[in-house]
Amino acid sequence: MGALALSLMLPAAQVLAEETGVATPQTIEGQVAEVDLEQGKLRIRAIDGTVHEFQASRETLEGYKVGDPIKARLRTTTPAN
Repeated sequence: MGALALSLMLPAAQVLAEETGVATPQTIEGQVAEVDLEQGKLRIRAIDGTVHEFQASRETLEGYKVGDPIKARLRTTTPAN
């Protein structure tokens, strides 16, 4: 099972995603729906209504708040062995 990385088209962010099954790079545009500093999670509600949840460092998450517009590109990464 491979991991995904979220490359934000905003400064300072590369976030590991907890999703699987994305075969090609996909752009997600929407709004930050939830920032959970304690669990290290960021939820994004895309324009099409889908919700994507990502794991991120506290430092990255501190730069976002609910309602922030966000544009991101998912890309597959090679899992560590």
